[in-house]
Amino acid sequence: MAKKGDWVRIHSIVLKAEERTGKIPEDTQKCDLEMWTKGSLLADAEIGDTVEVETAVGRIEKGTLIEVGPYYTHSYGKFVPEIIEIDKQLRKITRGGDK
Repeated sequence: MAKKGDWVRIHSIVLKAEERTGKIPEDTQKCDLEMWTKGSLLADAEIGDTVEVETAVGRIEKGTLIEVGPYYTHSYGKFVPEIIEIDKQLRKITRGGDK
């Protein structure tokens, strides 16, 4: 259960596909316009409940609660061994040799 005041992430549909303008690419027109928002929960709730949050800038947004305590999960990709060799070469060049 998420408690009032918890930092959470919500999801909402801003526009259904059929409500979108015809001035966007055809493949985009076929998709709903979705929004994911983070903020402080305004009332206790369970994952999947429709809730309201207050964002960091004070906006009130409504959506489906999908995550409590969201955090970044991206990375810069897998290790690339060639980068070690590039690093060695750069250090050699910038330090003026084998120093």
